[in-house]
Amino acid sequence: MKNISIMKAICLPGFLLLLLIGIPALAQQRTLTGKITGDKGEVLPGATVLLKGTTTGTSANAEGMYSLPIPADQTSGTLVVSFIGYLSKEVPIGNQSTLNVTIDPDSKGLQEVVVVGYGTQKKESITGAISSVTSRDVGRVHAATVTGTLAGKIPGVQFRQADGRPGASANIQIRNMGGNPLFIIDGVPKDKTQFDNLSPNDVETITVLKDASASIYGSRAANGVIIVTTKRGVVGQKSTINLDAYYGFQNWTRFPTVVNAYDWNLGKAEAEVNRNGTTAITQAELDKYKAGTEYGYQSFDWYDFIIQPNSPQSNINLSASGGSDRINYYISATRLDQNSVMGREFIFNRSNIQSNIDVRVTDRIKVGLTIAGRQETRENPGVPGGDDYVAPKFAILRNRPGERPYANDNPDYINTISNPASNWGYLNYARSGFLKEVYSSITPQATVEYQTPIKGLSVKGLYSYMFRDSQREVFEYTYDTYTYNPSTQQYNRTGGSQNPYRQRVVNKIDENIGQLQLLYTNTFGKHSINAIALTERLKKRERNVEARTVPKTNSLPVMQFADIVAYNDADFTQARVGYIGRVNYGYADKYFLEVAARRDASWKFSPTKRWGTFPSVSMAWRITEEPFFKEWTNDGAFLNDLKLRASYGMLGDDNVRPNNADLDAFAYNPGYNYNTGVGIMSGTTTVAARDRGIAFDRISWLKAKVTDIGVDFSLLNNKITGTLDYFRRVRDGLPAVKSDVFVPSELGYALPQENLERDAVVGGEASLVYNGDIRGVRFTIGANISYARNRFLSPYNPRYGNSLLEYRESLENRWSNIFWGYEAVGQFQSQEEINNYVVNNDGQGNRTMIPGDLIYRDQNNDGVINSRDERPIGYGINNTPILSGGLNFTLQYKGFDFAMDFSGGTMMAINRQFEQRNAYQNTGNVPRLLFDDRWRRADPLNPDSPWIAGSEIPLRYNDTGHSNINKNSTWWLLNISYLRNRTMELGYTLPALLTQKVKIQKARLFVNTYNLFSIDNTRPYGIDPEVQDENGLQYPQTKLFNFGVNLSF
Repeated sequence: MKNISIMKAICLPGFLLLLLIGIPALAQQRTLTGKITGDKGEVLPGATVLLKGTTTGTSANAEGMYSLPIPADQTSGTLVVSFIGYLSKEVPIGNQSTLNVTIDPDSKGLQEVVVVGYGTQKKESITGAISSVTSRDVGRVHAATVTGTLAGKIPGVQFRQADGRPGASANIQIRNMGGNPLFIIDGVPKDKTQFDNLSPNDVETITVLKDASASIYGSRAANGVIIVTTKRGVVGQKSTINLDAYYGFQNWTRFPTVVNAYDWNLGKAEAEVNRNGTTAITQAELDKYKAGTEYGYQSFDWYDFIIQPNSPQSNINLSASGGSDRINYYISATRLDQNSVMGREFIFNRSNIQSNIDVRVTDRIKVGLTIAGRQETRENPGVPGGDDYVAPKFAILRNRPGERPYANDNPDYINTISNPASNWGYLNYARSGFLKEVYSSITPQATVEYQTPIKGLSVKGLYSYMFRDSQREVFEYTYDTYTYNPSTQQYNRTGGSQNPYRQRVVNKIDENIGQLQLLYTNTFGKHSINAIALTERLKKRERNVEARTVPKTNSLPVMQFADIVAYNDADFTQARVGYIGRVNYGYADKYFLEVAARRDASWKFSPTKRWGTFPSVSMAWRITEEPFFKEWTNDGAFLNDLKLRASYGMLGDDNVRPNNADLDAFAYNPGYNYNTGVGIMSGTTTVAARDRGIAFDRISWLKAKVTDIGVDFSLLNNKITGTLDYFRRVRDGLPAVKSDVFVPSELGYALPQENLERDAVVGGEASLVYNGDIRGVRFTIGANISYARNRFLSPYNPRYGNSLLEYRESLENRWSNIFWGYEAVGQFQSQEEINNYVVNNDGQGNRTMIPGDLIYRDQNNDGVINSRDERPIGYGINNTPILSGGLNFTLQYKGFDFAMDFSGGTMMAINRQFEQRNAYQNTGNVPRLLFDDRWRRADPLNPDSPWIAGSEIPLRYNDTGHSNINKNSTWWLLNISYLRNRTMELGYTLPALLTQKVKIQKARLFVNTYNLFSIDNTRPYGIDPEVQDENGLQYPQTKLFNFGVNLSF
């Protein structure tokens, strides 16, 4: 209720303001109509039409038509027409009632303003590797998170969505630099969670800083920076209300299929014969399973029982925007509801609000107020001792097809099965309990900008406060399981869970950020200068309280003090401070220079290691502005713009612990940790203290030296634009422990880490976009590709026992993410071949081998297959692709629009393990892939029956120790390549003459798909190409089919 009240308090004043601004003047008016077209007659839907000097304006509809009410007696006004990529044009209106306007393309195409660190720059003056997408690019991808909208759109941004559960985010990296980039939202640093959970409807632009241009963010910029600006009102914009809504259906892209009860028992009998030469399963039993009519011999489809096809997902956004010469506003509310494909009670929803208001108080003072809020809820049944989403997925492969969720199919009695933790029968709120997580955040932010009397000099202050509250409530019930005796018709209790569990976690974060900026912009003849000096301070406090109990009953709604088994209370404080300076200089719109530096301090390090300085320099040369080049190219008739640029800088990273974990508070000080345990001495309970060990006082920033050389170009009157970049980043000071310093084990602790090692990432990227217009059909075709690979340069003083260990373990000057294993060169074709094979393939003289088993290459020719035969066999697993790219296509014709995006990658791998490798893993089910084309005997019950060759190894029953299974090899390592259709959308904008009759300015209907199909090499295995879990049982991505509407009033 408190969170709802907060949202009401934010939204209500904003919408009241909207109503006050939107009241039209009650004066006599006339209507000016016309059509907006380009120089070749192409219609320009969405072109802005504004009566100069007023707030009266509109936009052209899908046919390029506009209708603008103006005062009846006004004949001296001027119409201002503008459209992205075209030159603005002013036309006197006179006393005309119809005025058609033709505008010309922007031949330079470089006046576009791009968001950069702490400001904006014209595209022509940018000296770094900076890419961006707009609200149009983001809006057409109806993903649950903003991260999901970026796949394939920006060169140098690697993407892999391994987890598709509702509300899940994706792994996103810039140039495979490792770790998350720094996220900046409306000028303020934020974490990835806040970025993920923005409403895509509120995003205006997303800019990516990929090189030394990120150095202005200093200590956290080593992995690149992603800058988000949210939508704001525009001076002179007509008050508009927009509704964007869609409703769709989700299904898994793919998931491994399994065998039925007959095949399971047939395969089990076969597997036992393969290992032991005999089986207890008889042909009569197999016949009963095949018939499937008798009690106890029927097959059950766990996939069909668990999966809910066409699971719903919906999103609705209502926004209002407008502006006058004094005040601009954008107010928005979004609601996302996403159910799980696993159905039942797995629910995710998120509500967002965004309010951006700018007020020009005087000609010199401008004030801005931004309020962003989010509330996110996850609810699903509780799973004793397991992951609430993992258990039902495991059930599909781990539950035997001859077992059923309910005893005698009676829902009142949960069946006792071989893997009880994955029995989907009890997974609901009533039986197993529940898990509920609620995340809420509110971020008010205020800015004040003062334009001083000195030309071009202004002062800006910013204050941002963020409060985030998260609550996690888990209650796992006790329950009973039963078996059914058909002869007595009795249900017998045989198991269940008698280990109740209750957990409550409350986490609260307060974050304060302040900035003070001094900005100077001026032009002196051919010289232009833009400078900024800034200080930024951050203070963050996080409090966490956790209580765990063992409740006495499922029905108790509160936690009892007497039931508490664990209680934890933590309080953390962080602080950062930075001083920033940057100067941009340009001469004659062809020579550009940028020099920047930042000095940062972090709370993580000791006072002597706390401060770091991060400088950068970059330059660019627009060679097409040189007279000699214009002469060579016939004044740019073919090559319109060519800019060469180069940058070098040092960036920082204070994440010096594995998995981005923070250093312990005051880890640089020696001392004691209290309350680390208790002991009873002479009947007295004593609270223990433990020495903290050697202080972490020698560790500081990772320092990344980044080099980039690039080219930007445009051809054929800017119809073709593109970029090329080469980059290299070298990191110094990777944390490691001095392996040559001996610490006696009696001390009870190890040496702390120091900045000792180096690595690098090197690569290149390219992008190309073509804008065309053929007889009124406007289209764009875009493509981008990126290669980025990591190399470990120098480990600290490595030592190896012999040359083989050095070959295996050395990292020096080697590519990272290399997978080692055995080379499988084929399968044994007969028992005779096995008997005559001179290499000990299984470590047991080949006594466990049968036809169809794997043959490994004896790399060192010593007659034994062992670890000395392992070699690099593929790319590292669970990484973003080394080579990635995207394809983008848009088309507009009259009222129709079409868009299609692809993203893809290669040079990454998955190592098939567990259920993907071992038939009957944990005595569960068998993937159909391993069953259908296996090596098998003609008569599975007769060990002397002839073999039938297949493409898969022969079955064994949960035999994880066999050489087929226990060795990582080329047989199981799958080097992945894929091209995925991320989104496809077809829209139609209804004629304005029709919609305006019902007071609707614009109405657009659309159908949209997300993850519709993928061209890849993982389909035969039933796994999604972006999955990372080696058993293939990760919650796969979902494909969506949506119907939606966009309305403007």
